[in-house]
Formats: sequence, structure tokens, C-alpha cells
Amino acid sequence: MPVINIDDLTDKDKAKMAVDQLKIEVKLERALVSKCCEEVRDYIQSGSEDDILVKDHPIYTYEHFALKESLSKIIEQEINPFVDQWEKAGLFPAHKIFKILGSAGFLGVNKPIEYGGLGLDFSYSVAVSEELGNIRCGGIPMAIGVQTDMATPALARFGSPELKKEFLIPTILGDKVCCLGVSEVGAGSDVANIVTKAVRKGDEFVINGGKMWTTNGTQADWMCLLANTNDGMPHKNKSLICLPMNLPGIHIARKIDKMGMWSSDTAEVFFDDVRVPCKNVIGQEGMGFTYQMLQFQEERLWGVANILTMMDNVVQETIQYTRQRKIFKQPVLHHQSVHFRLAELETEIELLRSLLYRATALYIKGNDVTKLASMAKLKGGRLAREVETAACSIGEGWGSPVTFWLAGFTGTPD
Repeated sequence: MPVINIDDLTDKDKAKMAVDQLKIEVKLERALVSKCCEEVRDYIQSGSEDDILVKDHPIYTYEHFALKESLSKIIEQEINPFVDQWEKAGLFPAHKIFKILGSAGFLGVNKPIEYGGLGLDFSYSVAVSEELGNIRCGGIPMAIGVQTDMATPALARFGSPELKKEFLIPTILGDKVCCLGVSEVGAGSDVANIVTKAVRKGDEFVINGGKMWTTNGTQADWMCLLANTNDGMPHKNKSLICLPMNLPGIHIARKIDKMGMWSSDTAEVFFDDVRVPCKNVIGQEGMGFTYQMLQFQEERLWGVANILTMMDNVVQETIQYTRQRKIFKQPVLHHQSVHFRLAELETEIELLRSLLYRATALYIKGNDVTKLASMAKLKGGRLAREVETAACSIGEGWGSPVTFWLAGFTGTPD
């Protein structure tokens, strides 16, 4: 084949050669894409359609995705069709919904099998929390989280067999609704300074004081109560107590009106000489502060997992809206400032997800992740507000259907 001197070619010949070369490159790229598609299709057909996700996921297995899929069906059939009704009423039927979830095993995912749980590790609770983020409001997932990962971890880990039988088993089965009594009017994040007292008299504690911001408080059958049981140092004088909510002297002062999460009831509760058996103390007396800090690790990671899915949904629905809505003869999404902002939010969400999975992986190996869980909570709360504000701004207030449920999404658990 004769060698062609490029300098001897006319501009027309050079252009033709360039076009021919481009055609060859396009054919090669198409062949490569086709080959990749065949490999992906064969890979999927060889097993589950989630194979690729599972292979690359940092902590989830097939079982995690199967659990999420099963929960998704319950959400779509039993919860989401009624969310608007419950949000308007300011309450959802906790006993009914918890019984449905409990019967399917979702209220005791990482609880011991002998007490009605599934006996799985905490990563499965994270997966469940992520899926609960697909509920079309923030209140119901938070109420479920109190039942599964905020008020019961210490009982499952340190409680006596008698307490587990009386309180944990029916809670896992969905027969009882529980709440967590930690925050007070003068002590929220500063847990060491709570003032509710439980004074020992014989074989009973007599409880006086009050609790604030109690999720599930108006519907709960029992409370995991943190109270001062002696006059020692603030970090060593507290105990967690399983407190039935039907005892004399317990008063639900009010159901608190909130800016969002309307379907989740939040109560202020007072205790006036409430008597409870000393045997209702979880674990060792005086270890309540330590036990509660351990519960906070799971609570915070659970809350972050839940809010991640909600933020994902808000951003994706905002993107869909901005593709359809036109301003100045082009879709809103095509404006650089909008595109950049949404891309930035997606990036922040993925970074938070990486932090969550790292903390979860360490936690299930037995590590203390208090620092990472606190970081995730801090970032998650701030990012949730950013996502909501951006979605409302880009969606022009009431212009976007996304904003109709955003108020119910506002906020994250403590």
C-alpha cells in the first residue's frame, strides 16, 4: 500500500480523511458500548437485578436489598396513601401501623431472636431507616425510629429477662408503643443536667418531674425514662427505667404543635409521685447516662440514614420539576445557577452517605462511633435545611408539587 504524504493532499481530501477517521472511531465506540451492555445484561440475568448495586455497595448485601423491597411494599400500600390525611389530623394511628410493621419483623431488625427480633446487625437497621425515608412525611418515620432505635437499644442490651419479656417483646411485635423520656424544659442536649428524680422508697421508685418533646408521648404504652436516682455526680447518678404510661400520677400536659412532622405526636409529660418497681431499672442503677449515650449512637445514625433518602427524593423531584418548568423560553434546570446548586446538593448528600456507611461499618465491628455519629447528625441537620430551602426557592414556593409536603419533612431527630 503506497504511503500518502499528507502535505500532497488537498483540503478536500484532508477533510474526507478526517470524516472517515471519525466514522471509524464512532463505530469502535458503538461496539464498545454494545459489548458493555451485553456484559451488564448477562451479569444481571445471571442473578438478581441488584447484583451490580450489591457488588459495589460498601455495607449492603442481597439481604439488605430484599429487606428494603419488602418494607417498600408496606409503605406504598399501608402508609403513603394515608399520609395527607394523617398530617392534616396531626396524628397517625401508631398502634395500627406498628402492628403491621411488627408482624413483618421491621420493629426488631437488630434485636435478639429470642425476644422476637430478627437478630441482624445494625447495618440492617440503617437499610430499614433509609427505606422509611420514602414515606411522604418526616413525622411517621421518626415515630417508628423511636420505637426501633431510640428507646429500645439499651433495654435489648442491658435489660433483665423479665423486663425484656414485659416491654421489649410486645414492642418488637407492635403490640405496644414506646417513647423516650430524656429532654426536659431546661435540659435538651445537656443531658447531664436533667432534674427529674426517682427517689427509692422500699422496693419502689417515686418519680417527680417532667419531660418535653416526647415523640409518641400521647399514644405510648411505656416510656424509657432517664431520671436521677441518687445525688451523685451528674454522669453517674442517672438510671433508665421502663415506665408504664398508665400509672397514677402521669399527666400528658399537652400535645405540642410543631412547624412540621405533624402526623407524629409530641407531648409534654409530668410525673407527680409516680410509683414504679425498682426492678424496672434497665441494667445497673446509676449507669443510665452511659446507656443513653450508647442509645444516641444508634439514634443519630438511624436519623441520618432516614433523612438521606428524604433529601434524595426532594432533590430528584426538584430536578424533574425544573426540567418541565420553563422560564425565559428554556427549562429552569438549564439555568446554570440552578444546575450548579442542585449538583452541589447531590454532592453533599453523597458525602454524608459515605460518612454514615463508614460509621455503621465501624459500629457493627464493636467500635465507639460517638464522634462520627455526632458529626453525621450535625451535617445531616444542616444539609436537610439547605435542601428544603433550595427546593422551595427553586420551586418558586407553591409552584412546585414538591413543596406541598416539604413542611412535613422539616427537621431531624435529636
